[in-house]
Amino acid sequence: MLKEKIMYKDELPINVIVANIDKYPIHFHDDMEVVYVLEGNITLRNGYYTYNLKQGDIFILNDREMHSFENTGEDNMVMMLQMDLTYFSRYYDNLKNNFFVTDMEDDSDESLDVLKGILARIMMEVLQKGYGFEHKVIESTHNLIACLMSDFQYFVMEDGKFKNESKNKGNKILAGRLNRITDYMYDNYNRKLTLSEIADREHLSIYYLSHIIKEATGLSFQDLLSYIRVEESEKLLLGTNKKIGAIAEETGFSAVRYYIRHFEQWFGMHPLEYRKTYIGKIISREIEAKYTRCSPAQIEGAIRRQVKGVYADYLDKMKVKPTIVDVDIYDDYAEVIKDEPELEGIMSRDINRILAEPYKLLREMGENLIASGSNYMVTTKDKFPGALTSLSILVYNFDDNVTKSLKRIGSNSDLLRIIRNYDGEAEFLIRCTGLSGQFRIVRFRMDRDNLVQRIEEQGDDHKEKSPREKLISRMSTEPSVAISNYSSSDALIIRTILNGMGVELILIDLK
Repeated sequence: MLKEKIMYKDELPINVIVANIDKYPIHFHDDMEVVYVLEGNITLRNGYYTYNLKQGDIFILNDREMHSFENTGEDNMVMMLQMDLTYFSRYYDNLKNNFFVTDMEDDSDESLDVLKGILARIMMEVLQKGYGFEHKVIESTHNLIACLMSDFQYFVMEDGKFKNESKNKGNKILAGRLNRITDYMYDNYNRKLTLSEIADREHLSIYYLSHIIKEATGLSFQDLLSYIRVEESEKLLLGTNKKIGAIAEETGFSAVRYYIRHFEQWFGMHPLEYRKTYIGKIISREIEAKYTRCSPAQIEGAIRRQVKGVYADYLDKMKVKPTIVDVDIYDDYAEVIKDEPELEGIMSRDINRILAEPYKLLREMGENLIASGSNYMVTTKDKFPGALTSLSILVYNFDDNVTKSLKRIGSNSDLLRIIRNYDGEAEFLIRCTGLSGQFRIVRFRMDRDNLVQRIEEQGDDHKEKSPREKLISRMSTEPSVAISNYSSSDALIIRTILNGMGVELILIDLK
């Protein structure tokens, strides 16, 4: 089977493999793949051309392009990022047939550094798997696509291979026109296709269209059409046992001799010789890809050497010491605490009433306190002894210095200054063991901007506002709410990360 089915996990429209590649037989897939060599070098065969990719090189494998990888006798580390084009095509017209090219010989291209930074960021987000990482990964992939569309869809043919062409960057009209032309050629290569037909579709003269194609690709219209036909014939040569006469006819050549001539022009050998040489090197049930996945530590080390800034940001985040709260159901849910929560000293002060709203809502429910710290508390509505069917978790992000300040400030301006200036990050991990069943999890979250807006609005109550201003005020002060379901057989782990001053209330109930 030449066609490889990509499996997307974690409900993400991307798949990332980082591995030391031995051999990856000839195959293709319907989605796009970005290859980034982090260490060593590999041989990449793409269609008729063979490339030697070294450390730092990035290669774009467009959808349905035949390709294979092989090592060069030394260790390597290769990041392969595969994108679900069905998903991303909802946002970008004609993405499925876009053609992207990177120029590995141009070390001065700043857009390549941008591309490397985005790829490194995606890799770190996948490794870190923080709360909401799926959103960050998808957002970064959108940035990746935007970078490709901005800087890497302009190309020329030189010495038998496509190269990135910088002079037309930013010319979106030309890019759109070329995409429409090549899309149409790929969709109709298997029949008689003329320059005049495409010129009529584009409302251009035949002369001007011919000039555009030649200027953009380095090929005449007829040579480009023959190239597309030959390229598509490779799948039939290696994926079927059809005779070359049938393949020539199926790919749009009027005679076998023309097919053979153009195939030899691009692949350097007769189609039958090519079949004989490579038929045993395609991916199949008998011939599998051979590679060893790299460990997170190995990947982090390679990213650190390749893209220092991104890795430094990642390290800064990893320096945060998590707050870990264990709720062991087997130990009668860690006892009921009779004392006041540690947060009471801050939240009982009138000056902190906006900050204290989630705290007071939780306290008003009259639940049993089973865990408490300087910036968190865990309660349950269940009575002891008995089964535990609910948990309420409240977490705040502030450190010891902020705690001291919140206990002595006397004005809203002081409170606003503290909230605005606090940039710390907090990670909370609540581990609930012995909890089984189907649970509904509801998260109420107020970030720094919500808190600032609430406090500022408090001082503007006397001001007359328009309906539009009232709506903006209401939306910007409301917490975000997320509802999900989770099945647990024994353990339920809740993880949250807050950047800057913020608060999250998490309600967990057995369904």
